[in-house]
Amino acid sequence: MSSAKENNSTGRELITTRLVNAPRELVWEVWTQPEHVKQWWGPDGFTNTIHEMEVKPGGVWRFMMHGPNGMDFPNKIVFTEVIKPERLTYTHTSDDDNNPTLFHTTVTFEEQNGKTNITMKAIFATAEERNRVVKEYGAAEGGKQTLSKLDAYLSSQINLRQQLKQNTMPRVSTYLNFPGNAEEAFNFYRSVFKTEFTTGGVRRFGDLPATEEVPPLSEEDKKLVLHVELPLIGGHLLMGTDAPASMGFTVNFGNNCHINLEPDSRAETKRLFDALSAGGVVSMDLQDMFWGAYFGSCTDKFGVNWMFNCMNEK
Repeated sequence: MSSAKENNSTGRELITTRLVNAPRELVWEVWTQPEHVKQWWGPDGFTNTIHEMEVKPGGVWRFMMHGPNGMDFPNKIVFTEVIKPERLTYTHTSDDDNNPTLFHTTVTFEEQNGKTNITMKAIFATAEERNRVVKEYGAAEGGKQTLSKLDAYLSSQINLRQQLKQNTMPRVSTYLNFPGNAEEAFNFYRSVFKTEFTTGGVRRFGDLPATEEVPPLSEEDKKLVLHVELPLIGGHLLMGTDAPASMGFTVNFGNNCHINLEPDSRAETKRLFDALSAGGVVSMDLQDMFWGAYFGSCTDKFGVNWMFNCMNEK
């Protein structure tokens, strides 16, 4: 549940909070990586285009908000403090010379028994400026809606990532993301390799139990593939899921395929992670995750995507 406070001792602050059912490391990831941020940032009915985003002191995040009425709103954020995974501080301007708005924002992420309490505190130059932004742009309600969209996006990420949990035996698999045609693709692969789906066949989004955190699914989305596994040859396993735009995902060439490694020890997991990420890009540091795995992901220096999922505690 999000809340926004419009009145305080200074009259210049606007504070929005929400407790989300996700670990702080995951919240930080989806807040600071543009491929995630573009899926949830903004009030209901708004989308965004990110032109640049570099989360570091002095780094710039420039983006365009697209409103439901067809109007565009340019924004520019300059980060002044980045303390992973605890706090972000930045200046936020409308980036519009005809209607300038400037305020300072601090976002804190506080871990609470596996959940994360998010607090966004914006400070305006004057109380009058704060009141104008609240009245003209609906900033208080917009902040609550933005954090609600984040909560829903986090839930969808958790549901997808939990499907990686299998067993503690070491193995290598290929993990594929599809925009909505995973079943068609895997039926094709099954006909080619003449093997059968494992782990109970095709699991669908409609099989997930309804929760308060997960938004209601359409009847079409309930039919989509949540997880499927197909043995190929030589013991290799092909895994896949649907990640459609209707659920806030963007699948394109480059993020549609990962090599999924499941080593038999944490030491071997770290060795492989360090070696493959050297010279590349770490998308998620190795860490203990909520589904019981020691997990991380990276793109190596050749542009190949890797996931690491160790289920052993040692």
